[in-house]
Amino acid sequence: MTGARAEAAYSRSLAAFRTPTLGLLHGRQAPFVIAALSMLFSPERPAVPVADAHAEVAEALDELRSAGHDDDDRRIPSGSGREVCRTWAKQGWLVQQIDDDVEVYRLSAHAVEALEITGRTGGGRTRVSNSRVRTLLDAVERLADEAEADPIKRIARLTAERDAIDAEILRVQADGTVTVDDEELYEEAENILHLARELPADFTRVAESLKAMQRDVVAHLRRDERPTGEVLREYLQRAKDVMQSTLEGRAFAGALRLIGDPERIDALAEQLHDLLAHPFARHLDPTQRAEFDAIGRRVELGVEEVLAAQRRASHVITGQVKTHDPLRDRQIDDLLRDVISGLHRWAQAAPSNATVDPVRSLPLIDLGRLRQTVGDVRPPGAPAPLTDADDVEYLEADSRSWGGPRYAELETYVAGLGDEFDLAEAFAHAPDDTRRPVDLVGLLEIAHRNGMNETDGLSTVETLRPDGTTRRFAFVSVTARAAEEDDDD
Repeated sequence: MTGARAEAAYSRSLAAFRTPTLGLLHGRQAPFVIAALSMLFSPERPAVPVADAHAEVAEALDELRSAGHDDDDRRIPSGSGREVCRTWAKQGWLVQQIDDDVEVYRLSAHAVEALEITGRTGGGRTRVSNSRVRTLLDAVERLADEAEADPIKRIARLTAERDAIDAEILRVQADGTVTVDDEELYEEAENILHLARELPADFTRVAESLKAMQRDVVAHLRRDERPTGEVLREYLQRAKDVMQSTLEGRAFAGALRLIGDPERIDALAEQLHDLLAHPFARHLDPTQRAEFDAIGRRVELGVEEVLAAQRRASHVITGQVKTHDPLRDRQIDDLLRDVISGLHRWAQAAPSNATVDPVRSLPLIDLGRLRQTVGDVRPPGAPAPLTDADDVEYLEADSRSWGGPRYAELETYVAGLGDEFDLAEAFAHAPDDTRRPVDLVGLLEIAHRNGMNETDGLSTVETLRPDGTTRRFAFVSVTARAAEEDDDD
């Protein structure tokens, strides 16, 4: 039994040391990696442009090498700043992203956790303080109270709390003073810093889980193994589970509720600022004071990181769904396979010194007239003949009255006007149903066809629309003929 327990413990230890977090801390170059990452990133600088990171790491390398720290133990990595940062990205300590069309580095959750462990270890021994024990007891008591389903017991607990508060109020009223222990307040501040240091890694883990889901969804969509709707439903369910079923997700949900209330976050920032003015704050070193004052900002940055990961995942998945075409992808895959197979066949038979003429342009193909509908298997043919005008039935007389010129009526009317006539006078004496604006255009067409002469005068006519409204038009005076002139050829 003891051997099985030892083997299980040893297996768990091996798995832990294979994680990037302990891999970073256990490496020979861990001091330089931790120092460089702590200089590059801060709560106010969560993302660093790739070019700036390469330059700053190169500068740190040159400074340490010139100071003689590049000894035989290889504690300072070799290579340029770019090579070092690329190595860290491959080992899972840095994450490359695109923010506003700029390529940046961000700390991975493993790197954040390693920095927290180093910060806690280097900041002094963790003490079993009154504040930390009270935090544990309060959490247990709150959990027991929320899990209690017996109304009588809950009422008794709440009554006891109320009696203790009333007793404290009476004591303060009687004494007139409040006793403050700076040592206990300092322990409380240390406990707050300890709790705040754990938030960035939790936020980063949530963001990285969203990125992992994004990669899985895109991979499933590209493989086309399942319907798109099923893949998207699974993604939404996994995103919901991340926010509800994990410690990191619940931490993010709580922080989101905090950030969602502007008054609450403003009050938090004001309280932190006021606490630094109290006497107990003199026990905090400058680093602790800066870290204490930046707690609110750290929470905001963590929430922004997760929300940015959500937006990025939604944008990538939406773009993939819009552009994903399984048929086209399969056609491209088949084409590439045919090309590779043809190349293999050619390479087997061709001599070693054979050359291949490159394809400089694709051939053109004359397809003629393409079928317009996929479902119509009949070949294209001539359209059906038009019906005679006499067979057309007009259901509403008003529809025809707003149509084009009445050429038949106008030609009959012009034929009775004599050899020559003034077009304006002829239009003015025409029947009302042929004095529309469009009939004036038709009359001008007939006059132009039969032959007409323009004079220097100006004619004005008044047209009558089917709805009874009128409109005046002016044009150059025209003398028209009632019939076409015969050619004397």
